[in-house]
Amino acid sequence: MRITLPDGGSVAVRIPQGAHDGQALRLRGKGGPGFGGGPPGDALITLSVSGHPVFRREGDDILVTLPITIDEAVLGAKVTAPTISGPVNLTIPKGGSSGRVLRLRGRGVSHPERRTPGDQLVELKIVTPPESDDSLRDFLTEWRKSHPHDPRVDLLNEAAS
Repeated sequence: MRITLPDGGSVAVRIPQGAHDGQALRLRGKGGPGFGGGPPGDALITLSVSGHPVFRREGDDILVTLPITIDEAVLGAKVTAPTISGPVNLTIPKGGSSGRVLRLRGRGVSHPERRTPGDQLVELKIVTPPESDDSLRDFLTEWRKSHPHDPRVDLLNEAAS
């Protein structure tokens, strides 16, 4: 990217892989003039990495929340998931719940000085349809009668003790 220096000149700066917010880069010889006619000093720039609307970064890992449908969660599915290097096919396991995290090894931030890049972590989030039809409501009403499962029972017992 190009940046403008305090003296009005501009210079192309290469942002290294794995750069992070607050990291300082040194531009040798691009600072102010030296004392007594000496050579110019170095310019220091501090990186400000803004957030992304889809991805979050934790160290070298990239996190993304992936919306899935109820049927994809229950039955499992192959879906397309975004990564920082482009979309990939991802297998949602049968019975995948909201909050479950799937790991895509080596799909995170890479550094030239490190051997292995971080991972991409895909958090599943079950999203219900914006409108449900009568057949889905009828099925779930009957299913609820014969499958009394309370996922909060352990949470409530722990809170009471």
